Parts: sequence; structure tokens; C-alpha cells
Amino acid sequence: MMRKKKRSSSVSVDGGPASLDVPKSKKRKSTGMPSKAAVSDQVPDSVFVHMLQESGVILRLGNMSNEIAVDQVVFQKRLQQHLRKDSRYPSIIQEFISGFETHIEDPEKLRNCLLPCVPRSAGDGDARYCLKAMWTMVINTLFEKLPEFMFEGVGEDGLNIPRVIINQLKWLDRVVDFKDLANKLMQLVSVAPIEIQRDIITSLPEILEDSQHGDMARELNALLQENTQLTVPILDALSSLNISTALLAEVRGAVMSTVSAVQLEDLPIVVKFILHSISASDANEVVSDLRKKLELEQCVVMSVSLVIKSAVRFQKTISEAWLKVSRSFTAYFFGCVVDVLVLLILHSTNANQSRRGAERVLRAKVRAGLIQESLLNKTFKGYAQVMRGYFPSILALAQGLLRSPDCCVVPFGGHMYKQAFTAFDSYCQQEVVGSLVTHVCSGVSGEVDVALELLCELVSQKPTEMSQYAVFVKGILDYMENLNPQQIRRLFHLLSSLAFGHDKHGSHIQDDMHIVIRKQLSSAVPKYKRIGIIGAVMMVGSMGARRCDSQEGGLPKETHRQVTTLLELVRSCSEGSAEAAALYYDELANLLQTCKLDPLVQVWIGKSVLEDFQEDFVVDLGPEIAGLFPFPASVMYNLDEDESQGGIAVNLLPLMSQDVLHRPDNRISASQRNGRHVSPLCLSSFFRLLRLCEEEQHHGDLEEIDALLGCPLILTDMEVVERVESLSKAEREFFCSLLFYTINWFREVVNAFCKQTDPEMKMKVVTRLQNITYLQTLLETCLAASPGYTPPLANFDCESAEVLFPISSTASAKKAKKEPTGKKRKASASKNSSADSTQLEEATEVDESLQKEKEVKVGVSLSLYWPFFRELDVEVMNVLQCGLLSRSILDTELHSKVREEVQLGPSELVFLLEDMCRKLDFSLTAAPAKKAPFLKVKADKTVGFSHLRQKSSKDVAAYCIQLLPTLCTHLENCHNHFQTFLTEKQGVVDALGVDVKEQQLMSSAYQLLLQVLHTTFSWSGFSQPEQRVLLKSALKVLASRLKEEGTDQTLEQLIRQSFEYLLNFRSTVPSLNTALCLTRLLTVLSHYGTSNHSFYREHTASLARHFLCQEWVTVGGAKERGNKHNDALHNLLSIYLDHADDVLKAVEEIAGEGIPELMNAAKDASSRSWPTLSRQTFLVYYKVMMTKLEKSVRKLPPGKQTDSREVQSEKLLTWSLAVRDFHILINLVKVFDSRLVLNVCLKYGRLFLESFLKLGMPLLDYSFKKHKEDVQSLLKTFQLSTRQLHHMCGHSKIQQDTALTNHVPALKKSLEQFVYRVKAMLTLNQCQEAFWLGNLKNRDLKVSNGTNSAFHNVF
Repeated sequence: MMRKKKRSSSVSVDGGPASLDVPKSKKRKSTGMPSKAAVSDQVPDSVFVHMLQESGVILRLGNMSNEIAVDQVVFQKRLQQHLRKDSRYPSIIQEFISGFETHIEDPEKLRNCLLPCVPRSAGDGDARYCLKAMWTMVINTLFEKLPEFMFEGVGEDGLNIPRVIINQLKWLDRVVDFKDLANKLMQLVSVAPIEIQRDIITSLPEILEDSQHGDMARELNALLQENTQLTVPILDALSSLNISTALLAEVRGAVMSTVSAVQLEDLPIVVKFILHSISASDANEVVSDLRKKLELEQCVVMSVSLVIKSAVRFQKTISEAWLKVSRSFTAYFFGCVVDVLVLLILHSTNANQSRRGAERVLRAKVRAGLIQESLLNKTFKGYAQVMRGYFPSILALAQGLLRSPDCCVVPFGGHMYKQAFTAFDSYCQQEVVGSLVTHVCSGVSGEVDVALELLCELVSQKPTEMSQYAVFVKGILDYMENLNPQQIRRLFHLLSSLAFGHDKHGSHIQDDMHIVIRKQLSSAVPKYKRIGIIGAVMMVGSMGARRCDSQEGGLPKETHRQVTTLLELVRSCSEGSAEAAALYYDELANLLQTCKLDPLVQVWIGKSVLEDFQEDFVVDLGPEIAGLFPFPASVMYNLDEDESQGGIAVNLLPLMSQDVLHRPDNRISASQRNGRHVSPLCLSSFFRLLRLCEEEQHHGDLEEIDALLGCPLILTDMEVVERVESLSKAEREFFCSLLFYTINWFREVVNAFCKQTDPEMKMKVVTRLQNITYLQTLLETCLAASPGYTPPLANFDCESAEVLFPISSTASAKKAKKEPTGKKRKASASKNSSADSTQLEEATEVDESLQKEKEVKVGVSLSLYWPFFRELDVEVMNVLQCGLLSRSILDTELHSKVREEVQLGPSELVFLLEDMCRKLDFSLTAAPAKKAPFLKVKADKTVGFSHLRQKSSKDVAAYCIQLLPTLCTHLENCHNHFQTFLTEKQGVVDALGVDVKEQQLMSSAYQLLLQVLHTTFSWSGFSQPEQRVLLKSALKVLASRLKEEGTDQTLEQLIRQSFEYLLNFRSTVPSLNTALCLTRLLTVLSHYGTSNHSFYREHTASLARHFLCQEWVTVGGAKERGNKHNDALHNLLSIYLDHADDVLKAVEEIAGEGIPELMNAAKDASSRSWPTLSRQTFLVYYKVMMTKLEKSVRKLPPGKQTDSREVQSEKLLTWSLAVRDFHILINLVKVFDSRLVLNVCLKYGRLFLESFLKLGMPLLDYSFKKHKEDVQSLLKTFQLSTRQLHHMCGHSKIQQDTALTNHVPALKKSLEQFVYRVKAMLTLNQCQEAFWLGNLKNRDLKVSNGTNSAFHNVF
């Protein structure tokens, strides 16, 4: 029990006297002590009762409320007057209190005293009175009485006596001793039940005065650490107390320490207090600490998110702090539900800065793998109700991510769309579908692909829900002209799945689908007919799909009839055009490869295909080949020599001859046109369809058609190539087309049989590859003699205009003739150019013209014609695994054996690797999403990748990793080949007896292998955490080549071992381009490491320097040169300077040693220490050095006034070295004064000068007094460079060269700024008398240092 204390402490006073509203009967003054006997109807007379009655309050018994007859203020004045006028004052007060104590011993009377009085007349119903001398006693009496009712709870009348007493303290008009009152309240808290404690604590701000708030906050803070059950009332009270900033920070720190241990239901209150107590100075620190300790459960997410949302919306500092903290958090702290919610909250606010900041943070965290799909799934599944409130932000963020040019974040935008559709209501689903349809109609290729993929996934996962929005999806049909064939396939697959799905929920669009397809098929425009064919085949895929849940086990008869009718319709509509028919066969083949059709449909397709192919394209071999052909017919490339008689052959030459007769420009009789026309254009497409039908029906076994692998073709003798120039134009083009058809047939045959495991069939596949490489060499020669020739199409899902038509050799020859004229004209305009630079340009022109003449003589590169070849499947790369293949052949007597051996040669290896490089560049290299140009002037880069686009980039990367052991074997073979070659020839590359062609092929294979590895490891998917397993498996392959696999190694160990393995190839790299590939590959591997950065940096720089200091000679003995060589040199030098420990010293070494060696060497010679530095490559070196120098000074920290003397000295030394390098490079223009060098100098000279003004001059301001001599030396050196720049500006104006004069205005402005900035620096350091300004004369580039200068004798 609490004892009475003398005085109470700080509380707001208004209503406490209600606790004294006890008297019930009026009496005159009484001098006796109040009696404690209770009367049945009247309250016994006493000083207490008498005084109240005289003042206007009548005390009642029982359940009757006390009555007040006068106004509250009047009552207080009367009571005060009666007590003071009494003769016994001040002892009468003690008697009054004694009477009060006696009166409230009865619980009923105490209850009546605590309740409001009933007015007898108009007035306030709550009797409030106060007398300073007596008030302390009244409070003490109530506090002594309160423990009696502390544990009784709520009575029958619904009142809680302790709560009523505490509530009365809020209304005190005045308190004598607030400190004593506060002490008593806190003592009461220490012993009271939890409910009473909460009431007392929450009432403190209304009871105490401001002077007591600080002390009370400290006591409440201590109590909070002891009892977490009181967290909510304590924080509620603290929020209402007026305390200092320092104390608030102390309290907030204590509250922060309880976040992890607080009860979940109290967490929102804690977060609210912390956020609302933040100031601008400590916002970042507080938010960071809060985020580290904040872990949300489902039951409090809604409350906490509302608290954070309120704080972010109304306090800008909190919004900025959350953004800053989100950016800085690493994987250890970032990646929880609260992070996703906070980003959505920040985005949902109206502030544009917060919205954009949230978008940037989300992109950065997704790119870094800190927010993954699993976290998004967890957030949507566990907190769907909360996320629904931020749906507009979710939709906006998903749209932004899907439109991002960064391919790493695009999939995450798709995940947001899918989760929103799955978790939210129909309104949100409709908005998601509408947004995806908008993406599809945007015209941006990457955006369209992702949106269509998402719609297809939603249809497969949520067919019932998606069927409600089929009308929205159908609207995409109006925008089909903007879609490429692959996108049209996806669109019709999507619509067909909705219209003809198992549940038939979207059947209401079936009629519209049929109408669209028939309309497109009947069109005479090839583009629309192509759309109709693709759409019809995709509809067949959905209608004729195998139904696993069908009760009858097959396709319904009516559906089967519709499928066959549609196929017949497509076939009849495409017969009139060879391109349309070939497209139909290709699309049907793709359908068989990607879709499981019903057996009845497969049988129907396969039956007609096999019969038609045999009838149209295959003939029986006989002794003679009848017919008239442009060239003599001959049976070629027969791999089944024992079946030369009575076998079959592909009837190619006769078909081409008939095709010529059926061309529209040929006038032939109607009788000659009778019969069904078979075009050779359909040969490869039809065979692909046949092969896939056989694979599907016989589970991959191609025994029924294996004769087509080795069967010959009816062609002509290839000796025609030797006299191709003597042929007519029509004959040359006919022969070129014949070669194209033959190569494409062999490519499709290799596609078909590359997966067969029989050794004899493997041999035939390799032999067909040899046939292809041989025919390609013949084709190059023929194409060089056939300018303007257009090959027959091989990929039919594109418009003819989209295929890249190769530039004819005559056009390139004309261009080669014209270029020197233009360069000579420009050279003659440069009157003051040095003899060295002129010779440099002339030497370059001669080299380029000679190189182009060589190319014209040798032939045309087939890389320009690759869209006209049939696409090789990815599985063809399995042929790389073939080693030496052999078979035994029985002779005619069937007892002796002849052994035949076949192996993959350098030509076949290069052929396969080139195709693999193209595929990897297309599939794994991330290309930013770009809108289609208004005028299409370039070819569609997706032509020739139709089959590859059906595979995801992950599948392609996984397939490459499977081939890594084989690729490493080939790489090691190339290494061993060149190592043996260098050993035998004693390091002489162009020694006598070298097979030039073989060396070139091996060099190309070496480079292609490194390119394949580089492209594979550069795949952006490896940066995603879910693909780390795939990356680790790839690194294990490389590491195992160096060291046998042991225990499970970490990723860092694998990266280092792979790096060391690839370093071993440095000694045998045959060309500079190959060296660049190896260096880039090592750079990519080093980026995956999180440690050992110095090791990777040092070895990469050392390797690049090694290659730069090596002389590169071709197999023919000439030095490597040309544009490709210069580009490789540029990239390699950039890598060296990027990885060098000190860029400034590296630049000084090249500019101070290598270039002087070049200046003293003969015209055709190179620098002794840097053999790749010659007059032809000087521009490359100069540009890279200027670029890297400017980039390095831009990263230097600016000078600060607070820097120590040592720091200032170090920064001055760095700037002195940079200025010295700049001065050396600027002075080189006096020797190498070509316009290209001048252009580089003017451009990067201005950038260097701007960086010096921004970062270097502040350092000089603060360092001048302490390092006067160093600053003077630096400025004088820099002055020489600026003077030379001024002369360059004058030279540019004299020459009137627009390319140079464009840089002059900005450079002159920077030069003027430098002058006045130096003057300001001297003025700041009280040395303005050391500065004077003069006029700088315009001089040419050969001038020595002039006498009249703006900085002459500055100091």
C-alpha cells in the first residue's frame, strides 16, 4: 500500500476536484469532528458535509448522484471563503479532510464523489473546486484509497474506480507540487496491475506540466527497457511529451534496441514513434538502423506499411532517407518483404523524385540479384491484401521494367505482371491484360516478345481467367503488320489456345479466328498470305493437340475433320507460290517439333508427305539421265558407291531446268506448262518436314529415310567453276543457284542425321560437312564473277526485302577506286601538314587498296550471304565431338577389308564454329530494346534464326556448357599445333614450306574458339543468382583441364583456376585479334570474382602489355595491318591502360619512350620497345592515350581546404604527372600533324582542360602557399600545352576544316576560363601582382615558344 506524501508534482490541472464532490446534505457550520456513523437517509453532519452544503453541493446516499445547486466557479469561491472566514482557520482544513476521509470509507459514497454531480439548476454538471492548502491532502487521500480497488477490476455498475480516479487528475485546475505528484504516479505504476499502469502512463502528458516532461521521459525510457508489455502506452506518452532533441535521440535509441524483441501487435506503434521522431540530420542513420531490425510478419504488415506510408508521404526527409538507405544496402540486409513494400510505398507517393528514385532502386536491386522472383512470390502470396493497395504502382513499375533496355531487369517486370494477375481481383487482371496488349502493340521488338511470352504463360496457367479477356487479346490482330514471324506465331498460338483450349472458355472467338485466317490465306499479297499460313498452322497445333484427358483416348471426329480441312485449305492456297509452299512446309515442320499432335493428325500428315517427296524430288538412278539442261548432267556426291546402280538420287538439276521454264518472263506454250510444277525452292523445306514426321512416328529412328544421307544429287561437273567468267550472265546465275540449292540440301541433311549414333552415319555426316565447305569455296569464286546476283531464298518467314542483299564486287571495286581520290584532295588541302603524316596517310591508302584488290581477286565473303543458307540446328554442334571415324569396307570377294577413315578437318571446324558464334551472338548477347525505325533501311537481323528463337537463352547457354569439354579439347589442339609449328620453324611464322591455307584455318579456329568461350561467359544470365549453379558448372570444366577435380571448390577457387588455365594459351596466340579475344575472355572471368582483384588486374595488364610488345606477322610474312587490326589494337591498348596500376605512368612510358623510338626509326619500321606502334598505328595509340588520360584525371578527387600537407603533396604530384603527360602528347602534334591527330587533340585537350579547371584549380588554391614552387612548375608546364592548343585553333581556322573548327569555340572558351581562373587563384593568395595579361599571336603548328604570350613571365 502506498503511504501519503506531502506534495504532488507536475500535472495539468482542470478536473481533479470532482473527486471531492461528496457532500449530500446542507448544514450550518459545525465545530465538532465529523462522525463516522452512517444514517439511512441523510449524510451525518460534519465539517466536510456542512461546508459543502453551505457552498452549494448536496451529498446523497445510495445510487443517487450528488447534486450541485450553483455554478462550479461560484461553488469554488464559496468553499474558499467559508474555510478562510472560519475562526479555526487553518486548522479547519484538517477537520475538513478528516470528514472527507470518513465520508469516502463507504464505497458507495466514494463512487458518488468520483462521478459528476447532477445540477439542480442550469450549470456545469461537474463540480470542480480547489484550495491550495487542502488540495495536496485530497490527492493524498485519493491515492491512499486507490489501492483498495486496484485489483477489483470493473464493478457491477461498469465503473473502474482506479481508472476514474486517474481520469480526474487530468482535470486539475492547479497543482501545488507537480514533482511529488509525478513521483506518486510512478510509484503507483510500479505496483499496479498492467491495465492500471497503462491508464496512468497514457494520462501523464495531460497531468504533468512541461517542466516535468524531460524527467518523466527518462523514467519512462527506463521503464520501457524493463517491461516491454508497456511499450504502447509508454510510446504514446512519449509522443505527447515535449522533450529536447538530445533526449529524444536517446529515447529513440533505446526504443530502437527493443524493435527486435517487441510484441508483433506493438510493432506498428514502435515504428510510428521512431519515424515521427526523426530529424533531417539523423534521418539516414535512423532509417538504416530501423530497416536492419525490421522483420515483418503477416499479421502486422498492413499496420506497419500504413505507418511507413504516412511518414513517407508527409515527411520528405524520411522519403529521401528510405531511398538512400535502399540504394546503399547490400545483400546481407536487403532482400526482404519490407524492402519490396517500402519501394512500392515510395513509388505510390505523389512526389516525382520519390517515384523516379524508387524505380532506379528497384532496377539496381534486381540487376544485383537482391530482389529475386522468390521474394516477389513470397510477397504476393503472403501479403496479397497489402499489395492490392499498391496495384497502380505495381503496374507502373512492371511497365517500366518491361520497357527497360537492360535485359537483366526485363524478366522481373514479367514476374510482377504474372503475380499481379494471379493474386488480385478481376479488375486488376483486366488491367494487367490491357497493359500487356499495349506492350505487344508498341512496336518495340524486345518488349513485344516478352509481353507475348507472358500472355502465353498466363493462358497456360490460368486459362479460365484469361478466357474472360480474350476480346482484349484479339485486338492485337489489328496490329499484326508490326510483328515479325516469330511474334505472329506466338500471337496465334495464344489466340488458338484461348479459342480451342480443353475447357473451351474462349470459344466465342473461334469464328473470328477462322475469318481472319481465311481472309489472309486468300490474299494475293505475299506478306498477308504468309501471316495466314503461320496462323493456320498454329491453329492446327491447338485444335489437333494430343489430349491426355480425353475419355476416348483420341481426337473427336469433328475436330479431326476441321483440322484436315484447314490443312487442305492452306495447301491449296500455297500451291501457286513456291515461297508460300516452302513456308507451309517449314511451319508444319516447326509445329511437329514443338507440339505434340494427336496420332491421327500425325499419320495424316506423314502419309502424304512421304509419298509426295518421293514423287517430286527423288528419282531412280539409271545408266543415262534424259533431258535438256543448261549444263551436262552428272551424278555427284554419292556416299554409297556400292549402290551406284539401282539406287536413288535427288533430282536437282532437272527440277531447276523446269523451274526456269515456268518463270513468268519465259514464253512457253500451255502444253509445256501442263502438270504440277515442283520448285527446287521447296526441296530443303519438304525434306525437313519429312524428317520430323519420321522422327515423330518412329521415336527418333530415321532408318526409313537414311538412304537420303548418302544418296547422290543430279548436278553438273564442278569444273565449270574454272571457266565461270566465260559463261553468260544467265548461265552464271543458274550455276550459282545450283550451288546454293546443293549446299542447302546438304545443310538440311546434316540437320537431320547429326543426332544419329551409328558410326557409319556419323562418317557420312562429316563427309557432308566436307562437301559443304568445298562447295562454299566454289561458290565464292562464282559469286565474285556474278555481280548483282540475288540468291534463291532459304528462309521463308521473312519478306524478300528483309534479307540482306550482298554488295556486289564491282561496287566495292568502284568504291576502292574512288577513295584515294577523296583522300588526296583532303591531303592537298592541308598545306602545312608534315611529310611524315602525309606519307602515313598514303601508306594507309596503298595498303587498303591492295587489300581490297586481293579480296576481289580471291572471291566474295560468304558472310554477306548467310541469310540465303538454311539454318543449322543447335544439335549440329554435336558433330564437334566427333574424333577420328573409320569403317571397314568389304571388297567384291567379301573377304578382304579396306579401311576408310574420316575426321573433322580445319575447314569443317571453322565452318561449325562460325555458325556457333553467330548463334551465340544472337541468343546470348544482350541487345537493348529499340523501337523500329520509321523507314526500314537495314535487314532484319532475326532472319535465319527461326529455330534458335524457339529456345531460351538459358537453354542455349546450358547446351554450350555441355560442349565445353569438346571446345577445350579443340582449343588445346590449336595450341599444340602452333606450339609444334613454332618449335619446328624456330619461331619463324613465315618460314618456307608452310601450308598457308592450313595455318589460316587453324588461326581462324583458334580465334573462333576463344570467341565462343567469351560470348558464353559474357551471358548476362550468369549475373543472376539463380544461374550461379550453371556458371559454376562451366567453370568446373575449365578448372578441371588444369587440375583434376577434387573436393567441392568454391566459386572463387574455380574462377582463379579457370583464369590460370586460359593464361597458358598466351604463348601460341597467332594473331592480334586472337590475342584480343583471349584478353577479353580473361577480363570477363575476372569480373565474376569478388576477391583477388589485384591478382586478376595485374595478370590482365601484364598479358595485354605482352601482346602489345609483340610483333604480329601474317603467314605470308607481312605485318598485320588494316582496319580490323587497328580496331583490335585500340581495344587491347584500352584494356592495358584500364588495368594498369598507374595509368599516368603507363601513358608516360609509351609517350616518352615508345614514340621517340618511332620518330627516330625508318618510315616503315616500328618502335623497338612497342612493336605494335608504327606510323600506321600512331593514331590508334594517340587516341587511346588521350582518352584514358582525360578519363583518369576526371576520377581524381578535388582539392579540399581541410586536406593535410601530405595529402596536398600527393595530389599535386599526381596532377604534375598528368600535366606532364598531357604536355608530351600535345607536343607530338608538331611531328604528327595529320587532321585526324589534330581532331583527337582538340577534342580531348578541351576535356582535359575542363577537368583541370574543375578538379585541379581548387587544389592549387589551397596548396599555393605551402607548395609554391610545385604549383608554379605545374602551371608553367600546363601553360606550354595551352599555348600549343591556341596555335591549333588558329591552324584549324586557316585550313577551314569543318571537322576541326567545330572544336574551336568550346576550346577557346575553356582557354579563357583558365586565364582568369589562374588570376583568381593568385588573388586568393595575395599574389595578384605576379599576373599580367598580354596578346597571344596566332602561329602555325611549327612555331617555337613565342615571345608575346598571355602567360609570359607569369610568376
